[in-house]
Amino acid sequence: MELMTNHGFRKTIKYLRAFIFISLIGFGCMLIVFLGILGYAKILGAPPLAVPQSTLFFSSDGTLIGESNSGQKRYWVPLEEISPDLINATISIEDKNFYDHNGFDYKRIAGALLADVKAMAKVQGASTITQQYARNLFLEHDKTWARKLHEAFYAIRIEMNYSKEEILEGYLNTIYYGHGAYGVQAASQFYFGKNASELSLAESSMLAGVPKGPGLYSPLASLENATKRQAIILNSMIENDYINKETAQKAKETVPTFVGKHPHKTVEAAPYFQDAVKNALKNQLKLNEQTIALGGLKVYTTLDLKQQEAAEKQIQETIASDSEIQVGLIAMDPKNGHVRAMVGGRDYEQSPFNRAVQAVRQPGSTIKPLLYYAALSQGFTPSSTLRSEKTTFKMDDNRSEYAPHNFNNKYADGEITLAQALAVSDNIYAVKTHLFIGAETLIKTVKKFGISTKMDEVPSLALGTSGVRVIEMANAYSQFANGGKKVSPTLITKVEDYNGNVIYESNPEAEKVLDPAKAFVMTQMMTGMFDAKLNGYAKVTGNSLIDDITRPYAGKSGSTETDSWMIGFTPQLVTAVWAGHDVGKPITLTAEKSYAKNIWAKFMEESLKGKPVKGFTPPKEGVKGVYVNPENGKLASKDCPVRRFTYFVAGTEPTEYCIDHLEHNNEKPVKNKKDPKDPWYKRIFNW
Repeated sequence: MELMTNHGFRKTIKYLRAFIFISLIGFGCMLIVFLGILGYAKILGAPPLAVPQSTLFFSSDGTLIGESNSGQKRYWVPLEEISPDLINATISIEDKNFYDHNGFDYKRIAGALLADVKAMAKVQGASTITQQYARNLFLEHDKTWARKLHEAFYAIRIEMNYSKEEILEGYLNTIYYGHGAYGVQAASQFYFGKNASELSLAESSMLAGVPKGPGLYSPLASLENATKRQAIILNSMIENDYINKETAQKAKETVPTFVGKHPHKTVEAAPYFQDAVKNALKNQLKLNEQTIALGGLKVYTTLDLKQQEAAEKQIQETIASDSEIQVGLIAMDPKNGHVRAMVGGRDYEQSPFNRAVQAVRQPGSTIKPLLYYAALSQGFTPSSTLRSEKTTFKMDDNRSEYAPHNFNNKYADGEITLAQALAVSDNIYAVKTHLFIGAETLIKTVKKFGISTKMDEVPSLALGTSGVRVIEMANAYSQFANGGKKVSPTLITKVEDYNGNVIYESNPEAEKVLDPAKAFVMTQMMTGMFDAKLNGYAKVTGNSLIDDITRPYAGKSGSTETDSWMIGFTPQLVTAVWAGHDVGKPITLTAEKSYAKNIWAKFMEESLKGKPVKGFTPPKEGVKGVYVNPENGKLASKDCPVRRFTYFVAGTEPTEYCIDHLEHNNEKPVKNKKDPKDPWYKRIFNW
């Protein structure tokens, strides 16, 4: 009996040893596997924590004007810009041991496993904030063991490479709060109309309950369920020593005010401009479309909201509602090229085609200031005279003929000056000048002004028969307005990534591309379109606007059979307006022919209202101003009945005095004939 007992004991010891040996091997294998997982996680390094976020677009004063998204509102805010009450409420209800574990709460896991075994199904979760963050970033939300294993592995990697504060910030910025709102900032704005930093305890405790089931606990879906869930959260905050009972009770008794809508749900501000900004991000900054749409960028633009609203208002009020005329408008700051307003059409919803930057249209006579700038370099002056008469030009092949005509077939049938030709937009003078300086000269000159569209080397180029873009013409005139400095149309001043790092900042360098003296002489000549003193055989082209403007402007209008233009500027602002039919149909109605001019004048006056009235300042050297008779360009004495103070490139000013008025001293004065009276601003800024 004793022998059998000893034998049984030895057998038990043998089995026990075998069990311990196998257990040690198993434990060793598990340890090796665990260490292997940790090593592999370490080798892989930190997982990227970037998530799709809305790209935000801001105007020049920092106002949010639009966002890029796919129906999901996602904004990232730093942890310090989130209400402490919301942080505490979230930790209290979701993961009270968040700061003490390494990514896994083993007591909760054990409890959840026991509940699952009893129910023979996956019924209870034990995910920590880290695990939930991993799921939000990388995984689907299905309740499977495979997903849980992947979730655990990503949680290990996150805990190994990021601080608790970084994990908590990421979690709060990625969880779903219902109604398309991802993250606390989007949710705070949607539910309460405020930033996440401004949430009260009552609001925070209610919002913290939503992620458990947005369709069930959203206060907009069921205020009763949301309130019950809020009470549970407030009680947990008492248990975890975040608040006391009195504070919790006050929060329970406070009924938050709900907004229930996303700010800026639809893009309302400058849709054509925003499209142009996105194109600039893609083509100039070389960002891909996914980054632009969901990269969480902050794009700071040059848009002036007041000027944009003024542009849209004047277009709407000026163009008849039943007119088929379309419009393109660009307003720029000539000092730096910043685009302040942009309109690409009358209705973005009907036609997103941007006529301000995409359409190529004939500029008509607005090309003439560029032509005459080139002529100043080849001996022309404001007083240079040519005959204005009906003319047929025969080309070098002795076969081709070109017979341009003036508006309404009006000609001086005599000599006129360059200044007068520009003011009344004489086409004969322009073509003669173009042929005199050489057709290739204008083509080279327009490139200097930043115009990239192809130009045809033909006589009619002087009358604007080769197409250009509105934005190019606004940019070209900016170089007159700023004294000859090169500028480029600028839409974006700065771009930040979702972490706030600056990835682009506009910092253009000033570069002289025009001669300052010639640029100023041309600018001063362009004020002539608003000066009735330059009336001769025809009215100046800005005659209809003289009574509507209240400060000095320089500019040029232009028209073709299918296009109507007005481009003008002050030292502070350049604006180019085009009006016409998309299909190139002739503009036949008289009212439609004046749309571009009227929109320009009303827009400039409204945009500059309240701003200092500035004249055009001549350069310190290189120009000289003298009084001339505008009809013949000769020096005018104080006895000359009509004289205009005119600037010339120094050394090219006239030396011969006008004596025409002396020949009429003995004639009787003509009754009812009065000298045109200067507007008040011309009397202040006497040229």
